[in-house]
Amino acid sequence: MNPMPYSGSPQLYTSTVERGVMLPMRDGVRLATDVYRPALDGQAVAGQFPVILERTPYDKGRADLVANGQYFARRGYVCVIQDVRGRFNSEGEWYAFAKEAPDGYDTVEWLARQPWSGGQIGTVGASYAGSDQSALATLNPPHLKAMVVAVGASNYFHASMRQNGALEYRFQIYAFRMATTSKEALADPALKAALDDAFDHIGEWVGRAPLKEGASPLRLLPSYERWALDILTRGDYDDYWKQRGYAINEYYAEHADVPTLYLGGWYDSYARATCENYVALSRMKKSPQRLLMGPWTHGGWGNTYAGDVDFGAHSMLDDYNDLRCAWFDWTLKGMSTVFTHAKPVRIFVMGGGDGRRHYSGRLNHGGRWRDEDAWPPPGARDTPYYLRADGLLTPQPPAEPTPDPVGGQPSRYTFNPRDPVPTIGGGISAAEPIMRNGAFDQRARPDFFGCKDSLPLRARSDVLVFETEPLTNAVEVTGPIMVNLWASTSAKDSDFTAKLIDVYPPSADYPDGFAMNLTDSIIRARYRGGYTRPELLTPHEIYPFTFALYPTSNLFQAGHRIRLDISSSNFPRFDVNPNTGGPLGAERRVEVAQQAVYHDAAHPSHVVLPVIER
Repeated sequence: MNPMPYSGSPQLYTSTVERGVMLPMRDGVRLATDVYRPALDGQAVAGQFPVILERTPYDKGRADLVANGQYFARRGYVCVIQDVRGRFNSEGEWYAFAKEAPDGYDTVEWLARQPWSGGQIGTVGASYAGSDQSALATLNPPHLKAMVVAVGASNYFHASMRQNGALEYRFQIYAFRMATTSKEALADPALKAALDDAFDHIGEWVGRAPLKEGASPLRLLPSYERWALDILTRGDYDDYWKQRGYAINEYYAEHADVPTLYLGGWYDSYARATCENYVALSRMKKSPQRLLMGPWTHGGWGNTYAGDVDFGAHSMLDDYNDLRCAWFDWTLKGMSTVFTHAKPVRIFVMGGGDGRRHYSGRLNHGGRWRDEDAWPPPGARDTPYYLRADGLLTPQPPAEPTPDPVGGQPSRYTFNPRDPVPTIGGGISAAEPIMRNGAFDQRARPDFFGCKDSLPLRARSDVLVFETEPLTNAVEVTGPIMVNLWASTSAKDSDFTAKLIDVYPPSADYPDGFAMNLTDSIIRARYRGGYTRPELLTPHEIYPFTFALYPTSNLFQAGHRIRLDISSSNFPRFDVNPNTGGPLGAERRVEVAQQAVYHDAAHPSHVVLPVIER
């Protein structure tokens, strides 16, 4: 079945559009805006309607956005789509994400004053257009009345651009991609040719990481290059990262109290942010807050698959606009829709399929929808699974004292920044063709960036593997996940990564099994004690490292194994630590580091899994 059967406004109108309306902002910059209105016989219908606003850096005239404008206008809404500052037909300079709050506020209040507006403004959009909704909501515009925030940010420092101190390198790729459609490039064929050529060779630029100021064609767009360098080199959590456009969670108390639907996916780059926004604001605000999490990649809610894994036809949203319209019909028009009596949380629990190769070539992992009263689910029990010297992952803590002399010895490996572990899927967005998002068998393959062979990642000497025995009973893991690691390094600074994996046993379709990635993360050691004051390490001293993986919901079936991979790189998902302790994003040297992960009684490294009792 579809995750939500919709009901709501019928299509009573046609639509008409006024293009290129230039909305004035408080500083005099004008933003290009298209206004779609309900129409009959080719003429806009007189009267006032609720308004739905989307603010985008991806061209308000794009075909799918035009279709959205027409869709809502035909159902009795005025739909307004705007190019954000500095993009396409809007004036001003673009500096990604950070400056969207005041422009969004000014736009909402301008819309409320128009004669065709009933003064009730709802906002929509995904990714950038999800984040800029939350940014404007932190200023609490009086006429903002409802939102549908799809795959948007809660805090770009903690859960997107940077993650536990490391940079999500996809945003460097994003800067190159966005440069090709800058308004400057669209106005200058020679500039566009240079920027297109740079993106055509993006793999070479990623291979030359980190980005050097003035060394790439981004220098021809100073604000684009400045942004890429800022997020690369600013590793401390300071006032730069606390801007409203980046740090929604810093302004939760000021955030508008309006009904909001938060939509995300387990393989989306904003999975953690989506859940964090819902959890915080559902507790702080009186208006209805709802959470919908599917098995999707970034914007992939129209698909049944993520990467090389399929979840069944029932896993997709069959009509995204119908879902959003039902939300606004309920919140802005007071109609009875599917949301009227729905529980606040709906999640897709992945797993339960037969594991056969789907006719599309993907593994049939399956799954089902479930409604919950809260997130995390009230039935989830935080269960530690401990790392052991023999490679086991077990709920039993290490013995005290250990009866096996080997049990007190750490697991060791060498981390060479010149040979990082390649990224094979995950919660990634805006990184094609360098990275592919979703679930994949965790083995190298020639069509993935940085792979030098076709062997399983577990075969690498710099990947530590800890896994359970084959499960005798199914285990459901649903909720946020924490890693508690005791480790040391020969370096002054280094990284430690963790990846949670559902390991299928060998089968006729997958003779070597299938190691399906679920979620991952990283921690930069200098930020082990906090993100405002980095502290370098004393080489070979043992430190505790605690860091969050992105949330997930998965049923590990009987016969499968739960696996945790520990390493020090996952590139280009995250930038590579040079191990020198030098300045982030500017260090040109690297050092090979000797790493040790401890799992004795005094240093019980473990992952905390939210287990649902079955």
